[in-house]
Amino acid sequence: MRKIRILWTDDEIDVLRSHILFLEEKGYEVVTANNGDDAIRLVKTDAFDIIFLDEHMPGLSGLETLSTIKTITPGTPVVMITKSEEEDIMDEAIGANIDDYLIKPVKPNQILLSIKKNIDFKRLITEKTAMAYQAEFANISMLIKETRTFNDWVEVYRKLVYWELELDKSDDRGMAEIYYFQLTEANHEFSRFIKSNYFCWFDENNEDKPLISPNIFCQRVFPILEEGNKVFLILMDNLRFDQWKIIFNDIQEYFRIEKEEIYCSILPTVTQYARNAIFSGLMPLEIGRIYPDLWIDEDEEKGKNLYEEELLIRQMKRLEKKYSLFYEKINKLSQGKKLIETIGNRFNNQLLVVVYNFVDILSHARTEMEMIRELANDEAAYRSLTLSWFRHSTLLELIRELANHDLKLIITTDHGSIRVHNPVKVVGDRTTSTNLRYKLGKDLNYNRDEIFEMTEPSKFHLPKITVSSKYIFALNNDFFAYPKNYNYYVNYYRNTFQHGGISMQEMLVPFITLTPLS
Repeated sequence: MRKIRILWTDDEIDVLRSHILFLEEKGYEVVTANNGDDAIRLVKTDAFDIIFLDEHMPGLSGLETLSTIKTITPGTPVVMITKSEEEDIMDEAIGANIDDYLIKPVKPNQILLSIKKNIDFKRLITEKTAMAYQAEFANISMLIKETRTFNDWVEVYRKLVYWELELDKSDDRGMAEIYYFQLTEANHEFSRFIKSNYFCWFDENNEDKPLISPNIFCQRVFPILEEGNKVFLILMDNLRFDQWKIIFNDIQEYFRIEKEEIYCSILPTVTQYARNAIFSGLMPLEIGRIYPDLWIDEDEEKGKNLYEEELLIRQMKRLEKKYSLFYEKINKLSQGKKLIETIGNRFNNQLLVVVYNFVDILSHARTEMEMIRELANDEAAYRSLTLSWFRHSTLLELIRELANHDLKLIITTDHGSIRVHNPVKVVGDRTTSTNLRYKLGKDLNYNRDEIFEMTEPSKFHLPKITVSSKYIFALNNDFFAYPKNYNYYVNYYRNTFQHGGISMQEMLVPFITLTPLS
């Protein structure tokens, strides 16, 4: 194994000989310099894993040397060693991107700890995370086998997302593969649970049914309004629970979580069905029956989510809720900027609802654009791209502004998505819907063991186009592929993020209630 190479620069380097011997005995290679010019020369001609730099030296000061070193090798950790704890010196050093600082006189163990923090940190995190997940693996497997209720599955999914985010911090590919195996096992069992229990959730007397899409406003939003609170609801289309967890790190500067829930998106887990159910307070079949002018069937050319505001207005009217409403849908940057500019004029309303479509656009772009596929080649990269967008988005600007107002902020979504891998053959005619995770059609041919079928859609409160129409849903990380041009389409869609079917990532989605910190 290659030795870690250290450059230690100090005008009294001879006094530190015992420290250097200590490090060499620990297996490190130490190169020394007694002034800034020599240190810069060495950095230009050689590579070091970490640099220790005295702040007070004749000639170039430590800060001046640091500035030059960072232009030569910006990624190398630099530890400043100083006699002074003066605030302005510390501020200047931190502003110059030091990675650590020590106050003289330093002890050998302090140097060793700093090396481990800055060089061995990733390895130590990996080892600790791997050991912790190994210890928890058996417990999670047992939980998966013992799940009986929706709340049991919420607990399992929370644990899996926690460990997925922890394993993101490590480089242990072996542990990542073990995690993926366990996640696949969990989704297999979750699919069996949904197949056995989903129909029962439409029984009014079933006390174990979860919070589902059409109950969001009547069971969660309206009760907060009835307490006299102003509510600002942000619906981020296609937001998975793991994506919520990573963007909350930036939101927590302005809001605290009052309640973090996971609710269940209805099937199909797509915008047309799930989001319209949220805003109408009805299942899709009932939307079509009660408001035929506001429901667009699968075979119609029009957009499928054109009437969300009107559906919400009619839900409030149906439930005799007389709250003043502001609604806006954001599909592009210019709309987000305009909302920020005018938001101050909207707070006379009691209920404010904003839909952000970026995450869904990103999901589709990843399927269709090779560059986005490269940028989001797996779940970790997909999360990273989501976070990068969020940090530079008008949505974060909006959240900062909302923190200055007396209100309850709700962040939620209509469904999630899953990275698909395994193709399942299905045959349908030209009227069959095109989604890869579910199909609606009248002449569908498939292996019943590989799917979840609804031969009588009305029992599941779903509309049908013809008398013989039925729905089928893909399970786990499967996706539907037609036999014609099979290999081409399998290669094109494999490892893309899709939604519409049955998986924890699609169905178990966040509903978060937040309160401003100020």
